[in-house]
Amino acid sequence: QVQLVESGGGLAQAGGSLRLSCVASGSIFRLNAMGWYRQAPGKQRELVAAITSGGNTNYTDSVKGRFTISRTNAKNTVYLQMNSLKPEDTAVYYCYRFRGPGTDDYWGQGTQVTVSS
Repeated sequence: QVQLVESGGGLAQAGGSLRLSCVASGSIFRLNAMGWYRQAPGKQRELVAAITSGGNTNYTDSVKGRFTISRTNAKNTVYLQMNSLKPEDTAVYYCYRFRGPGTDDYWGQGTQVTVSS
């Protein structure tokens, strides 16, 4: 059974930073691309950042230059470093494991990020 457990959310002031972590268990972590989604109240869930098994990354335009996704395969962990936070970054952030050959996709339970102005 695959589990994704996020941590690191909380309250930050505009211009501040937070670092989200997601630990994966129950799978061979290094084989799958990983991502972070977010969902603000009344909005659709959107992909914020993704990282392939080989370390290639991509970001939604609104976070480019401010957020950095990374992974440490030895620790089965993916991170999202969020700098220069804005109130519009307020959302529940979800860790996501992309579907791969012979594997399903999985979601974490989500962690709340709130940015005050």
